[in-house]
Amino acid sequence: MPELTRRYIVMAMASEAPFDAHDPEAPFVLKPWKDPAALRALETYRDHCYPELAEDLRAWIHTIASGAKVRGGIGARNELHMASRSRARGAARPKPKARAKPKKSVRKPSKRKGKRRS
Repeated sequence: MPELTRRYIVMAMASEAPFDAHDPEAPFVLKPWKDPAALRALETYRDHCYPELAEDLRAWIHTIASGAKVRGGIGARNELHMASRSRARGAARPKPKARAKPKKSVRKPSKRKGKRRS
């Protein structure tokens, strides 16, 4: 995974405070091996980044997906939420019924009596 290790350095935060949302250099770390939502975010990132990084991410995602499930506190909560959303989506969408073709209205030409405008 040379593209991943060459580009990104991940280090421990100096404090327990939340990250600074206004600092464009501040890292936001996801743990895809513990959180299924983070894994989906990583898959989306892979689909939109340059090819060499995408290949490294593809290998990493494959390793995570083929390994044992490890869930942290947030990962377990996200897994339950994702499962409930997929069930709700399936139930919320009834199968579309076949529609009957609308009948064409037959308009008779109107006969106007009177003067023509020029």
